[in-house]
Amino acid sequence: MPRLKVTQEKSGIGRAKNQRDTLRSLGLKRIGDIAVKEDRPEIRGMLATVTHLIKVEEVD
Repeated sequence: MPRLKVTQEKSGIGRAKNQRDTLRSLGLKRIGDIAVKEDRPEIRGMLATVTHLIKVEEVD
């Protein structure tokens, strides 16, 4: 199954609570943090919520 490398590029400070919670659920705590997740519909939905705060790359 393909994997996604998610990098936090902007802060969650001042954002809506659901966006801050989504960053935490993805395992991102601060700018520059990287998390590798399975490419699943649940994860894609979480990424769509915070797309303006993160960068996503596909990895093998």
